[in-house]
Amino acid sequence: MANATPLPASAASAPAQSAPCPRPVYAAAAVLLGSFLVGFDTRLFSIGLPDLRGAFGISFDQGAWLSTIATAPQIFIAPAVAWLAATFGVGRVLFWPSLAYALLSLAIPFARGWELIVLLHGLRGLLLGVFIPATIMIIFRNLPIRWWIPALAIYAFRLAFSQSAGVAIVGFYEQYMSWQWVYWQDVLLAPVIGILVRLGTPHENVDFGLLERADWGGMALLGSGWALIYVAVDQGNRLDWLQSGLVLTLLVAGVILVAGFSLNELLVRVPWASHKVIASRNIIGAFIVILCFNVASLSNSMLIPGFLSSVAGLRPEESGWPIFVGTGLPLLAVMPLAVVMIRLFDARLTMLIGFLAFAVAARMGTGITHEWTGWSFLPLLLIQSVGQGFTFLAAVVYILSNSDPKTATAIAAYVQVLRLGGAEISISLMATLLRMREQLHSYLLGLHVTASDTAHALAGFAAPFAGAGGSAHLTQARGVAALAATVSREANVLAYIDAFQVSYWGALAGLLMVALLGAAPRGPLSPRY
Repeated sequence: MANATPLPASAASAPAQSAPCPRPVYAAAAVLLGSFLVGFDTRLFSIGLPDLRGAFGISFDQGAWLSTIATAPQIFIAPAVAWLAATFGVGRVLFWPSLAYALLSLAIPFARGWELIVLLHGLRGLLLGVFIPATIMIIFRNLPIRWWIPALAIYAFRLAFSQSAGVAIVGFYEQYMSWQWVYWQDVLLAPVIGILVRLGTPHENVDFGLLERADWGGMALLGSGWALIYVAVDQGNRLDWLQSGLVLTLLVAGVILVAGFSLNELLVRVPWASHKVIASRNIIGAFIVILCFNVASLSNSMLIPGFLSSVAGLRPEESGWPIFVGTGLPLLAVMPLAVVMIRLFDARLTMLIGFLAFAVAARMGTGITHEWTGWSFLPLLLIQSVGQGFTFLAAVVYILSNSDPKTATAIAAYVQVLRLGGAEISISLMATLLRMREQLHSYLLGLHVTASDTAHALAGFAAPFAGAGGSAHLTQARGVAALAATVSREANVLAYIDAFQVSYWGALAGLLMVALLGAAPRGPLSPRY
């Protein structure tokens, strides 16, 4: 492909299509199930964590560490999966981990003891980090090029669909089944993925040449560095960031390791992930577009569910259905439309439409009040579904259009690392913003209330409790609690308005970055017009 930068002979430069796919339908089904398994497992765990803490009998702090430990191994292993698949074959990399993942998912609900629970979740996260990069490898190594965009649409669809449907699924499990099914669903799904991979991908011999030239140092440095940075950021909100020696140490160590990886790639004879893969203005710009997408899409994945939980006081089974109807179901129509758009027109146009939808939705979100319920968000959710369906898929296709086909697997690994690491860091920073803005608004609300206003408000809040029995002191205390809850509610509403504003700015930044992108060179993924 013209104007593309070839990668040196390394693990990442394995041919995009190593062998014809004997049964492409099975391979496509493996991509579908693998993508959905990762999306739903990550989403179900984060939403169901409060109930899982009660089921496992662990504290809030232990639950926070459990969430971090369940995700950090994904970031550690994700950069190396493309190399593992190129060296050992996609079938080996996915088949055995899928069986191990099913066994772990079966065992975790029976685990007792903090150390054992942490160990099992860490191993489960490590295996989970294999699925998405490996299933993407199936697309580029075994499927015909004409299947690439629809197969990538499956990947982008599961990303958006799981965010919307995950709330409803957790509510269904907790209301009609049991919390164990957050894990046990994978006992059925994971082995099916392994079987489909065996049926749908050709047998591949181990590439001993790649194994001999393995850049173990580069893989260890990048994976460890990203994982440490993620742990620091994920725990930063709870431990007050740089005021914590642990967070500061993890950040410094992570940055040093990533810098060491960059130096390693310059010095080794055969680099594992040469910087030349992304040394293109269009590719770097598209990576920034994905970061903007991570911020803009928080309005759907984090802010609306968070508002309905913390302000409206709804449980997953109550808030899940409006979110699913507003975003999940429309995606069934939006994703095919996005595929058609990308095939007929420049991918940059699809990205522009997606970011414009995010901007409109986020701007609508700045008008929320404490009276909003799940169905109040329906117009906003419908618009967000366009942003979710159009933006990320078009960005990935644009990156591939600007890449050498021989480096497609390496580019896919970079995209996955950026998507996973960038998304988790965006979520952590947004959680910090919400906490700090809630504290600020709570202070400002109290600052502008006089003593007489407070006394009048307390009298009004205490009046309903006067006839409920109890002393005057108890009645007054109940009035104080009701007033404090009202102030906290309004401070939270104002904090979420600020957060929607940040998502709006992220969408505007995305629009600007897309406008600065150049045209991709002509190639197999170019539009047909």
